[in-house]
Amino acid sequence: MWHVLAAGSFFFPGLYFLCSRCARRTLTGWTEADCSLISIREDCFPSVQGILAASSGIIVITSCKDVKFDRHWLATAYIWFIIPYMVYDIYAMYLRHWYICKEKRILNGKDHFAAAINSLLQKDFLMLVHHIAILTILVPIGLMKLQNSLLHKINGVFILLTFFLCRILLFPFMYYSYGKQYGIPLYKVPFNIPMHCNVTNASIMAPQIYWFWLICKKALRLYSVPSISGKDR
Repeated sequence: MWHVLAAGSFFFPGLYFLCSRCARRTLTGWTEADCSLISIREDCFPSVQGILAASSGIIVITSCKDVKFDRHWLATAYIWFIIPYMVYDIYAMYLRHWYICKEKRILNGKDHFAAAINSLLQKDFLMLVHHIAILTILVPIGLMKLQNSLLHKINGVFILLTFFLCRILLFPFMYYSYGKQYGIPLYKVPFNIPMHCNVTNASIMAPQIYWFWLICKKALRLYSVPSISGKDR
């Protein structure tokens, strides 16, 4: 699949240079920074990538007879193709902040890189983490079949704990904090707040409990049922 990786490495930077060149030719009054910024706009490349991803997904789904166990070559190929996009998009985010800082006259001499990185971390930190997580976690899982590995099982336990703490225990903790502030025992808190608050909290908590139950069922199958090889399938 190295040829797919090479194709992605040429496609996304090539698309940027093509957009930038067309912008310079058609928008003669624009500066180099303006042409570069319009070429790396956040709604351009993600849209192209989204169309390619959706098209690949449709092809894979319609080509597989067994959507659970069948594996289409395009599913693996597209993972290789998306690696250069994630790397390029990180660079594009940095480049966008570099030009923005330059226009605001923040950058001076050797501070170009530091100011742009600082702006990137402050304004696009979650997007940066998203891209890095895909490259370092999701891509290896998709390419190396780590579903039955120790790392995958540890990750499952981590999901169980964080889901339980952040989505289930959040509600009892909220009632406990209210009771502690007003000197009310925990079991009396529901009777000392408006009924619509209890109804709202219950309606929000109910699907969380259902989803947690589904996660527990999946975890039970993962840890109790031995892995099935491709031949047995």
